[in-house]
Amino acid sequence: MSKETFVFTSSTLRSLRLQREMLEWEDRQRAASRQYASRRYQLASRSPLLLPKPARRTQYCRDPAVHNALYTGDLPGVQSIFKDETTANMIVETTNEELVWSAELGLWVLTPQKKQTSPLSITAARGYRDCVKHLLLQGAQVDAVVGGRAALHESCANHRAECTRLLLGYGANVNILSEEGLAPLHLCSTQESLPCAQLLLEYGALVNQNTRDHRASPLHVAAKHGLDDHMKLYLCYGANIAHRNREGETALNAACAGADRPEDAGRYYRVVKRLLDAGADAQTAGRKNHTPLHNACSNCHIRIVKLLLQHGAEVNVSNCAGYTPVNCALQAVEDYLEGEPEKVIAALLDHGAAPINPKMLKFCALSPEVMEVVLNSYDRIPSCDSWVGAVPPELWQLFGLSVPEVLEKNVKHQRFYNSVLRLVNQPRLLQHLTRCAIRKQLGVRCHLGVAELKLPSSLKDYLRLPLEGCLK
Repeated sequence: MSKETFVFTSSTLRSLRLQREMLEWEDRQRAASRQYASRRYQLASRSPLLLPKPARRTQYCRDPAVHNALYTGDLPGVQSIFKDETTANMIVETTNEELVWSAELGLWVLTPQKKQTSPLSITAARGYRDCVKHLLLQGAQVDAVVGGRAALHESCANHRAECTRLLLGYGANVNILSEEGLAPLHLCSTQESLPCAQLLLEYGALVNQNTRDHRASPLHVAAKHGLDDHMKLYLCYGANIAHRNREGETALNAACAGADRPEDAGRYYRVVKRLLDAGADAQTAGRKNHTPLHNACSNCHIRIVKLLLQHGAEVNVSNCAGYTPVNCALQAVEDYLEGEPEKVIAALLDHGAAPINPKMLKFCALSPEVMEVVLNSYDRIPSCDSWVGAVPPELWQLFGLSVPEVLEKNVKHQRFYNSVLRLVNQPRLLQHLTRCAIRKQLGVRCHLGVAELKLPSSLKDYLRLPLEGCLK
């Protein structure tokens, strides 16, 4: 049909033109695709390396013989089993029975738990250097995170310095994060791990890298575990002592809170001293508004308490529960009866601690020494109703015990508590009232002012609230 026999409108003509242009464009696209495919085939035929490699299928191993070779470091066995990249990157799967709480049964039950790891992680964690090297030479992925950790995490957590050096030499990521958000440097948490920490920093570990969840730095970890050598190392590499974790705590807060065992007192004292000498703020409050002094008093650590006081720690600041450092020390008396808690209380009072609420006396009822220091800070003995019930009956009277040490202790305690009862709501000696007035006048300078007074040494000692075994 021609234009002479059929009337075409302008819109019809435009549609036909557009349709023709679309068909021509599609023909050009198909021709270009065929040309590209032909050229790619020619290149691939000349160089097989350019062909896409099929994805490697992950293999799982539950064979006890393979597990035994890895966990015992049997190098000939490892060499005979792991001969290529596929076997070197297999996932080792174990099943252990673990106690799990069953809400349905209302008791703890043994439940099989599957755990996964890699051959490289197993051997690195146990320090089998030759096995680690063989696996790496067979193509084991040095940064593979299997079961939550990479091999470098395991070698550092188990202080295997030679394996750590080998992994780093093969290009391990020094700042790789585990599934928990921990870098290898965060896992250097024992004294034996110091060589690993040194290696990590030499290979470029970030000394101020934070954990993902708690935002704790390696300095926090070292402070928490009382690692003075680690602290020194990190500070030399520029660790930030003012960094605060997600709860607002600095490394100084962590160190003072971690010193909760008397046998570890010495090393935590060295850590705290190093931090304070480096410029750490003794008044920074952390979790629940606990300052370093709150934490040290809760652990009845007299040397750390005195050190913090020397660096300007505030004695009358309250935490979120309204407790001052003195209150924290009193609440810890029962747990640290052998730690001389009375010296902690006396040091705080000498630095201007506010008068102690008589309701807190119940916490020191088991320690006549602490009770004596606290009661001597009053100008009169308050009612004993709040604390007398907390004293065990055997301390009030003698039972004729045959052991001399126990008998002597009971006599001493009975003498003290009886002297307290006699003075309840009774006036104290003028000498004691004078002592209270002088100490109140000196206030926060009491620890320094007493030494400057022109008084005989015996009177100066009396002003420092010495223990006498009874109240007068």
